[in-house]
This record gives sequence, structure tokens and C-alpha cells, in this order.
Amino acid sequence: MPLQNRVDPFGQPAATQARGLFTGNRGVVHDPDTKTLLRRRWTTRAWIICACAFRGRRREVMGRNSPTGGTGWTELFFLDEVTALAAGHRPCFFCRREAAVEFLTCVRAAKRNQALKASDVDAILHGQRLASSGRIQMIATETLPDLPDGAMIACGERAYALRDGTLHAWHFEGYGGTLSPELIPSVVQLLTPPLTVLALREGYSPVWHASIAS
Repeated sequence: MPLQNRVDPFGQPAATQARGLFTGNRGVVHDPDTKTLLRRRWTTRAWIICACAFRGRRREVMGRNSPTGGTGWTELFFLDEVTALAAGHRPCFFCRREAAVEFLTCVRAAKRNQALKASDVDAILHGQRLASSGRIQMIATETLPDLPDGAMIACGERAYALRDGTLHAWHFEGYGGTLSPELIPSVVQLLTPPLTVLALREGYSPVWHASIAS
């Protein structure tokens, strides 16, 4: 039975056999005895994207992984970094420091504020990401060409990732077919937080799942 720890672009966890390229967390949100999620969906504003392999460390997923024998943070998994960014996460400074520095550099450039810290970014994202704020941002379809590669939108309950001017359907297993322009409604939902969109526009290059090229 798969655990409820795969996250979609809307920021919602689901149970599926499909695997992803990245892990990450939002703090402790599971019961290690039952390996099920608690009602709360985060305990920190720092929602991060981590490497699945780092210095040979191993964890029991949704187990007791704290050095003191406590619960430890809850492992969440994402198809790729594009998905994790859409869900409102950002790169981890511990296991993905180079990516985290690049992301922060892009945010600082976009906001024209070199004093911004990771905690500032977390605070801004917390008020923008759908899963934590409930904020739904609708945009006119005519503005889609202005979005950078790596931004994700939703048409109803279906998520799409933008790459090279084309919208690719997102699935837990990978990217599928493209969305024909004539089928796009006049208004769509922007899933990727506005701050992350700015970072992408400034040149942050997220990791894509290999299926995007197939």
C-alpha cells in the first residue's frame, strides 16, 4: 500500500505507486506509528526541495528519523523540481545548496533587494502558495506567453507545465500530451507562486522529469 506522500502541483499529497526525482518536507505532519498524515499539512513556513540521495544517508519513510528517536520531518516526494516549485516549495540549503543559492540570487534580482534572506522568501511564499494560503490566482490566457518555462497552470483540475511555449499535461507518472491552444479557456489558474515565477523569469533553471522530452 503506497503512503500518502506524493505531492501534486496543487500542493496536495496523494498515495500512488509512481516515483519522483525529489523529496522534501514541510516539517512534521505524520504519525510514525500508522505512517499516515496528520490533519495539519505543515509545521513550518520553510517548504523545501531535497535530493533523494545525500551522503549515503538513509531514512525510514514516515518513520522515526529524529536523532533523538522522535518523529523527524515527513518525507514528501515530487515528480520533478518543476512540480515542487508549483506546490510552493524551494530548494534546500543543506542538500541542494548550489540550487538554493541560485534560487535566492534570482529572487533578489527580481525583487531588487539583495538583503532578502531564505526566511523572507519562505514568508512570501507562504502567503502565495495555494496549499498554505488557499489563494487562487487567475490569469488571462493571453498572458501565457509572458510566463517563463517551468511555470505551471491549471485548467480546472488538470495541471500543465509550460515549456518552449507549449503546455504539457502533468501526471504523477510524468508529462503527457500537450494542450491545444484552441482548448485553453479564456482564464486559467496560475499554480506556481508569483515569487517563484519571478525567479524563473530571472533565469532559475529547475530540473524536469525526462518524460517532458518524449
